[in-house]
Amino acid sequence: MPLCICDSVAPIENRLGLLILQHPQEQDRALGTARLTAKHFPNAVVRVGLSWPSLSKALGQPVENASHWAVLYLGSARAADLEAEAEIVALNRKGEVADNQRAILGKLEGVVLLDGTWSQAKALWWRNPWMLKCQRVILNPSRPSRYGRLRKEPRKDGLSTIEAAAAILAGLERRPDIAETLHASFERMLTRYREVQAEMPELAPKPEVKDRRRGVRRGKRA
Repeated sequence: MPLCICDSVAPIENRLGLLILQHPQEQDRALGTARLTAKHFPNAVVRVGLSWPSLSKALGQPVENASHWAVLYLGSARAADLEAEAEIVALNRKGEVADNQRAILGKLEGVVLLDGTWSQAKALWWRNPWMLKCQRVILNPSRPSRYGRLRKEPRKDGLSTIEAAAAILAGLERRPDIAETLHASFERMLTRYREVQAEMPELAPKPEVKDRRRGVRRGKRA
């Protein structure tokens, strides 16, 4: 793999579990970060597919209470719109800021991240109704994604999987070193990408192509 930086991945011992559900169409993306993220955590699990019967089946081990697992919510709620100041915000079933934030976030045992484009991640959300039992959380990132122009995000608060993991795990465990380590790996991957991009044009983001017959755009990431 031209972008592999596996030899420089530093293992991280942490408290929370990490489950990454990856859309099948995302697994071959040059700038994908799910595998890189998981390599840092000995107990992280990556599953490629569209649906699983339950959190326990997806994780590969029993889960007593799914509400003690957070899922990064993909609804219309944004921390800025909700006037939330914290970097991690727990939501109730109505998509509103939940009461007792500290108690809710403090009882979490693990995190579920959905890996793919915006539309692919939403497909994973709708195909796995057991996620409704999990605690919904959203992020309020202090800076935009490090992807920059390399991979367009549909929302200003959109982050790569590794950046989302950095924010939520470092925040919940109060360990800034987790974020520092993951961000450093991501930066190394992006640097490596820029080094080989000129030699391997196929790594370049696909240009947007407009289908004039239907008035739709193809090749644009959600």
